[in-house]
Amino acid sequence: MASVNQVYSALKDLVNKDQRGFVTPAVFNSFASVAQTNLFNKLFSDAALNKRIRNSQSDAGRDKSRVKQASEDLSIFSKKSTIALTSGVGDKPTDLGRVISIITTDSTAKNVEIVYDEEKIDYILRSTLSAPSASYPVALVSSNIQVFPTTLSSVLMRYYKVPQGIVPTSGVKSSIQPRFGYTVVAGQEQYSAANSIDFELPEYYFAELVIEMAKLIGVNLRDKDVYAFSVNEEKNA
Repeated sequence: MASVNQVYSALKDLVNKDQRGFVTPAVFNSFASVAQTNLFNKLFSDAALNKRIRNSQSDAGRDKSRVKQASEDLSIFSKKSTIALTSGVGDKPTDLGRVISIITTDSTAKNVEIVYDEEKIDYILRSTLSAPSASYPVALVSSNIQVFPTTLSSVLMRYYKVPQGIVPTSGVKSSIQPRFGYTVVAGQEQYSAANSIDFELPEYYFAELVIEMAKLIGVNLRDKDVYAFSVNEEKNA
C-alpha cells in the first residue's frame, strides 16, 4: 500500500522546492483522506470506460491498459454484506462507498433493482405494471435501505467500501483514515510508524497521491516532477 511517509516526504520536498510554501503534518493530514477518496472516485470513471471498451470491442491502446488496471484496483475494495430487514428497512454498511448489486437471500437469489431517486420509487410503487413483487424486488438506497416488497427479511449486498487505511507496522486494514504521525526530536519532526496510518490505495498510486494532494493545497505538480523525485530517492537509498 502507498506509504504515508513517502507521500508526505515527496509532497513536502516538492512543494517547498522553489519556495512555493511549506506543508505541515496538520495540513497533510487534513487532505490525505480527501485525496485518496478523489482517486478512488476516479477509478469508477476509468472502470466505466473499460466496460465501454469491452462492449465496443475496440482497441484503445495504452488507455485500455489503464482502465483495465482501474477495474482490477477496485476489486480490492469489493465486499459483501447480508442486510437484515425490518418491515423492508435495513441499515447500510458503515463503510459503503458504491453499491455493486443487491440480491435476495432466499433460494431464488433474485436480482434487486436499485433505485436512488425517491420520486422514481414513488412512481414504481404506484405503477400497476412495474410494482415490486417477490419476482421483481426493488430497493431504494438513501440514508438507509428500503426493500420492496417489505416481506423480505434480508438481502445480500455487494459493494465497494470506501478506502480507509493500513497499519504500517502490521499491514492490517484499519478503519482510521491515512495520517502522518510523528514525534518531535531536537525540534524536528520525525516520522513515527506507530502513530501513522498508510493509504489503502496500492503503492503504485504514489505519484497520483502526491499530485492530488498538491492540487488540494493549491500547488500544481507535474508527473515528471514526482517521477524525478522518486528516482532520486531510490538512488539515495
